[in-house]
Amino acid sequence: MIGGMKIARLRRDELAALMLADTARARAGTLAEPRIVTSANGSVIAAYNRDEEYRRLIDGADIVDADGMPLVFASRLLCREPLEERIATTDFLLDAATIAARDDIRFFFLGSRPGVAARAAQHLRSRFPGLKVVGTRHGFFSAGAIPDICAKVRASGADVLWIGMGSPAQERFAVDNRHLLGGVAWIRTCGGLFDHYGGGVSRAPAWMQATGLEWLYRAAREPVRLGWRYLVTSPVAIYYLATRTHD
Repeated sequence: MIGGMKIARLRRDELAALMLADTARARAGTLAEPRIVTSANGSVIAAYNRDEEYRRLIDGADIVDADGMPLVFASRLLCREPLEERIATTDFLLDAATIAARDDIRFFFLGSRPGVAARAAQHLRSRFPGLKVVGTRHGFFSAGAIPDICAKVRASGADVLWIGMGSPAQERFAVDNRHLLGGVAWIRTCGGLFDHYGGGVSRAPAWMQATGLEWLYRAAREPVRLGWRYLVTSPVAIYYLATRTHD
């Protein structure tokens, strides 16, 4: 329990192995609906504890991993069995793509601005020969288009649907529409992931990632969109991490 949320105690390689196992189950017909896999950072911790609807969405996920070093630090201070590592979604995609290229797991990218997901797919195909990204679509659509989008995902043969639409839109899509995605093994929410691989958005330096300061790098790069958000949510997240973290 980290900041009041149930966080999976998994390493990146263990999570990737679980993706492979769930793909086999979905193809065998023993996984009726896709597993929802999402992640938590300080902003998520703050919103989860203050927003009942957001809490419903996160609680609807099957796995919540720690995409934020403050969660790892809190577990090391307050838990007998702390988290072993951070599972940054941007890095986990590379683990997942390695296994997917090797074992014929098919991806579908949904989200971001028009063209960004397609460029991310092209980048990853060139980086991981054999990787199958069987479909892409931008993240701007009406509620009425959702059944058709889900039908296209199923028809593509995708095993993992990556949704990068930002919170809470991506979690709402996953939780409210998983019943329309039978045959898919995973719905993996991924925030701004496609922007990193197809939109020219850079990562923080490794030392800032390791010390839990990636948020500062992002806020400095996008002060209007992210600066205020971090200024408001960080103290709230620290409070809940300090008071609601335990084994």
